[in-house]
Amino acid sequence: MFAAENGLKGDPRLQAISEAIRVVPHFPKPGIMFQDITTLLLDPEAFKHTIDIFVDRYRDMNISVVAGVEARGFMFGPPIALAIGAKFVPLRKPRKLPGEVISESYELEYGTDCLEMHVGAVQPGERALIIDDLVATGGTLCAAIGLLERVGAEVVECACVIGLPEVKEKFKLRGTPLYVLVEPRQLEDCRLRSKMDMRREADEFALTS
Repeated sequence: MFAAENGLKGDPRLQAISEAIRVVPHFPKPGIMFQDITTLLLDPEAFKHTIDIFVDRYRDMNISVVAGVEARGFMFGPPIALAIGAKFVPLRKPRKLPGEVISESYELEYGTDCLEMHVGAVQPGERALIIDDLVATGGTLCAAIGLLERVGAEVVECACVIGLPEVKEKFKLRGTPLYVLVEPRQLEDCRLRSKMDMRREADEFALTS
């Protein structure tokens, strides 16, 4: 479900979050409109809004594990975990974790990939939240769910900052609810915003001249 359809319709924080995300066309390959959350991290207010919305949602759900998907899930997961009193567990690509791991493979458009987690990081019966920056097809999140369920954890929900409109058709991944803050920005939105900023700056300059 999208936040605007679940009690936050018209919440100005969602607009601030969306506007803080930069669109980079044709990255990493032609035709891709890359949603760059590094500009969101550069905006302390918008970044705080992002964390606050997630914390408000999850603080009373008795979650003991926040699992972040490599790599951008690492940016949002730790502050959420600290705020709700949970531990943070990184889900990493192969050969990145130094200890004994369990692995879960998943399909990509061309080939396969894999997520790994340290053995013993999550105990049977723990309630877990999975966090990532963006959900497109849901393949990575489904692999993360599988990894946690294999060790006996209960995955309460998957949460993402950005979700493609298509995910509205599937509010659940492997039976697990999905919660998304905003839809991807379009390049036209960025250009319109840029023009508005330029006009405002020109008006402010005129008033002070």
